Amino acid sequence: MNIVIINTSCGNFYSLKYTIKKIGFYSKITNDPDIILNADKIFLPGVGSIKSAMNKLKKDNLLNLLKFCKKDILGICLGMQLLGKYSQENKGVYTLGIFDVKVNLINNKLLPIPHMGWNTVNYNKNHLLFKNIKQNSYFYFAHSYAMNINNYTIAYCNYVQLFSAVIQKNNFFGVQFHPERSGINGIQLIKNFLEM
Repeated sequence: MNIVIINTSCGNFYSLKYTIKKIGFYSKITNDPDIILNADKIFLPGVGSIKSAMNKLKKDNLLNLLKFCKKDILGICLGMQLLGKYSQENKGVYTLGIFDVKVNLINNKLLPIPHMGWNTVNYNKNHLLFKNIKQNSYFYFAHSYAMNINNYTIAYCNYVQLFSAVIQKNNFFGVQFHPERSGINGIQLIKNFLEM
């Protein structure tokens, strides 16, 4: 299986690559369009600035490739937010627009922002992505922005308010948490994505 981790210059690439290797698969970190086009599974990780990530994708001529990709893509944290249409970060950034959903600053005054650490995730319906993962399982989060619950939400998290923890539209998937830092549940989710 050809597995690609897209190099957005702002991701936890090597931790993800190591987790994939633990499952028994080899992956390649790249921004080469030809290699990405030949992948069976694609990971779009991200940490930090959404503007920097979009600029990197634009510079590498990956915007249209990603928008019209027919292979399974899993956006992780900032990578999930890139799949939306617009983010409030950096006074507003237009993103890939695969999901017709905005990314908003988490708005609560009761708990610290960014939302960092372990929190529970509940899924709305049975899905292959959640195979052998129990309801209310813990995953590791590190983010200040999130998507509200929307038509593409297949799992959610509660941090004073509900937000989308996992989204899906056709072959596009996004997780707001970091599965590569989420222990056994995160490993299982990555395994499920690779075996779908």
